Amino acid sequence: METGVLSGRRIIVTGAASGIGLATASLFEANGAQVARFDRDAKGLEIDGGRGLRFVMDQTDQTAVRRAISLAVSDLGGLDGLVNAAGIADVSAMEDVTLERWNQVLAINLTGPFLLSQAAYPYLKQSKSAAIVNIASASGILPSGAGTAYATSKAGVLMMTKSMAAEWGPDIRINAVCPGTVDTNMLNGLFDRDDAFYDRIKKTYALQRMGKAEEIAQAVMFLISDQASFVTGISLAVDGGRTFH
Repeated sequence: METGVLSGRRIIVTGAASGIGLATASLFEANGAQVARFDRDAKGLEIDGGRGLRFVMDQTDQTAVRRAISLAVSDLGGLDGLVNAAGIADVSAMEDVTLERWNQVLAINLTGPFLLSQAAYPYLKQSKSAAIVNIASASGILPSGAGTAYATSKAGVLMMTKSMAAEWGPDIRINAVCPGTVDTNMLNGLFDRDDAFYDRIKKTYALQRMGKAEEIAQAVMFLISDQASFVTGISLAVDGGRTFH
């Protein structure tokens, strides 16, 4: 993509202290966007090196979400885009998932994007080119045999994306990106395994490797930009070929 594809765009990116959210916020800024970075990790937001606005926020708290959105819009002077990238992973076996953990995964991965999108809607509909991108997962399309809570939450994000696109279509484009296994700190913290374990994961992908956060960010930038002006309601798999079959 050419430099400046997001010139003048005002965008909120959640989960922006690390991983896909950080890569997305950084790429957006490099391409001319004004970015407000949201995350619950205050330290991570401080050391990420970006130049945008920063807001520490719990996205499961409706009052906190509405306040952060309002402050960000005031500082940005409006709002053209929202990227719901914050989330947590869980690979627990179904029989081992506690009700507390189940509720936590769904609250962060599904209810959080709902609350953020709902709070952003009044501002986005005033934009001439508004878009939302939800980060789902390949696990929401094709479960891996573990992590039912996570897969369920991401499948919910996919249906929410389609429903939002149908309901808000005249004013706002809404799409989802479904990453495969991406080499991030979240992944490394999730699996304390040896190289052989990661090699087995890679063999489930046509490209025989894990993805990079920057590769996911490129797909997000396409969907948030006017280059995707006639694209809405889709789930774009950026997964190295894990789910194509």
